[in-house]
Amino acid sequence: MRRTTSKATITDVARRAGVSLSTVSRVMNGNATVDAGLAERVRAAAVELGYTASPLARSLVLGRTQTIAVVVPDLANPTFQEILRGLGRAAAGDGYHVLIADSAEQVDEERVLAAETRRRTDGVVLCAPRMPDDELGALLPALSPAVVVNRPPQAGAPVVAADYRTAFADLIDHLYGLGHRRLVYLAGLARSASNAARLAALADARAAHTDLEITEVACGVDFDSGAAAAAAVRRSGATGVLAFNDLVAMGLLSALADRGVRVPEDLSVAGFDDIPFAQYTTPPLTTAAVPASDLGARAWQAMHALLTGGDAEAAVSLIPRLIVRASTGRVPA
Repeated sequence: MRRTTSKATITDVARRAGVSLSTVSRVMNGNATVDAGLAERVRAAAVELGYTASPLARSLVLGRTQTIAVVVPDLANPTFQEILRGLGRAAAGDGYHVLIADSAEQVDEERVLAAETRRRTDGVVLCAPRMPDDELGALLPALSPAVVVNRPPQAGAPVVAADYRTAFADLIDHLYGLGHRRLVYLAGLARSASNAARLAALADARAAHTDLEITEVACGVDFDSGAAAAAAVRRSGATGVLAFNDLVAMGLLSALADRGVRVPEDLSVAGFDDIPFAQYTTPPLTTAAVPASDLGARAWQAMHALLTGGDAEAAVSLIPRLIVRASTGRVPA
């Protein structure tokens, strides 16, 4: 008669199968070196007794937690949420769990979280880390295995990134093609690598178009930052706005509407990221669609390769896609 009590132990299984405790342990942990006949006998005994290996015990035996950590700078940002979604689903498909830590845009906190979560997990993914290159480079060996998302290539760790420079250039070219010659850029955080990529695209555009004037305004990364920039945008005399991301663009759209400024008749506005709300703004937002879920999935692929002894690509680059909607139009006459 099959015994289904949850109190069955590994000793019970060993006794029923007539094998040693170590043999049961190897079979339950998927060790392929155990004789096939013995392995089948152990599995049959485990089924009869209703025995399942404790995840904690299995982790102790294997020396792994089946968990990785992901450190992000801002969990409220929909782009980071989508990266986590892609990574988490891919990791779950391989039997791994994901521990998430939010550094709240604080470099010191980011450094501490990376070290502390790594001690409790099998590896760590740093998503858009804000620490300087030299600090990041010094920290990565201690975190190994580690994967970095949305930073330039780093020694000692695979990097999965979106090509923000190329995508931002596409947005600039779009506005230039509509006749805009005076633009304003609402800049993100100075320590953000993606902000640096946008600034590089602006420099490229200035070099390519001597008739193009671009004013940079220190802003931020959220709704409030965009709304607060409305006065500076109007003072700039620009006919087109390049916001650091969609959240900033949405905050700006709201503030402009309160001031009676029509978009795009009076002023064109472009965002970046194509978060789920971007197509539902008034008017719908021109932006660049970052393949955030794919970034997360590719980050997991790199981490899984490191964890299983495979080959991880040193650098993976995905190009965001220009999405033209009604928030941009021809320069006002």
